Amino acid sequence: MAPPPMPPTSSDPPTSPPPPGASAGPPATSSSEPPESLMPDTVDSPEAPASRRGLLLVVSGPSGVGKTTIVHRIIDRFNGVFSVSATTRECSSHETDGVDYFFLDEPTFRGWIDEGRFLEFAQVFGRSSYGTPRDPVEDRLREGRLVVLDIDVQGAIQVRANTPDAFGVFILPPDEGELLRRLRARGREDEATIERRFSEARHEMSTARTCGAYNAFVVNDDLERVVEETVRLIESRLKDRSSESKR
Repeated sequence: MAPPPMPPTSSDPPTSPPPPGASAGPPATSSSEPPESLMPDTVDSPEAPASRRGLLLVVSGPSGVGKTTIVHRIIDRFNGVFSVSATTRECSSHETDGVDYFFLDEPTFRGWIDEGRFLEFAQVFGRSSYGTPRDPVEDRLREGRLVVLDIDVQGAIQVRANTPDAFGVFILPPDEGELLRRLRARGREDEATIERRFSEARHEMSTARTCGAYNAFVVNDDLERVVEETVRLIESRLKDRSSESKR
C-alpha cells in the first residue's frame, strides 16, 4: 500500500515563532552578488555594526529530501558560510581537521559541553558524538555573514533555545510516497535500511511541525522553485530585521 499523502503545508504553520512574512515576498534577484546586508563592512573591519549582524540560518529535512543541494545554492547566493561541526569519530585520510570537522576525543567533547561551547550537540550511546561549536558561528555573525547549519530537528530545538533570533527552515518532500521513492532511487542501502530511514523521516517531519524551532516550511517539488522561495524568505527576514533596527 502506498504511503498516505502529506497534508498541505499552508494549513500547518509553525507554532512559535511565527514566520516573518509570506513566502511570496519581494522577487529574488538573479544576480550572483549577495545582498549588501550580509556583506562584511570591509576587509579590515572584523565586526559589523549591530544593525548588520549576520543571520544564523538553520536548515533541516529528512534524508532524501535534497537539502544539501539547496543549502549550497543558498550559500552561493548570499556569500554565506557553512558551519563546521565537531565530532568524536576518527578523521579519515581525505579529511582535514578544522575544515571538514573539528575532530575531538570524547573527554574534550564532554569538556566542551560542560563549558557551554556548543550551540547544539548530540551524543548517542555507542556511536560518535556531533556538535556545532559556538565561537566560530558567533565570529562569522559579527562579520555580518549568513551562517548555515544543516542539522536535525533535535539540534534545531537546541539552537532555538540558545539563539532565539536564528531563522529555521524545514524542507519537506512533495509527499511521503515521493520521499520513499527518492530514498530507493539513491541505490545506496538495502530495503531494511531504507524502511528504517523512512520511518525516522516521518517522525522527524511530525516533530518539526510541532516543536516551534522553524519559521518556515518549504516543499522541494522543484529545485529552482524551492531555492527561490527560500531566498525570498531569507530576504524578507533581513528586511524585517533592518526595519526593526531603525525604529
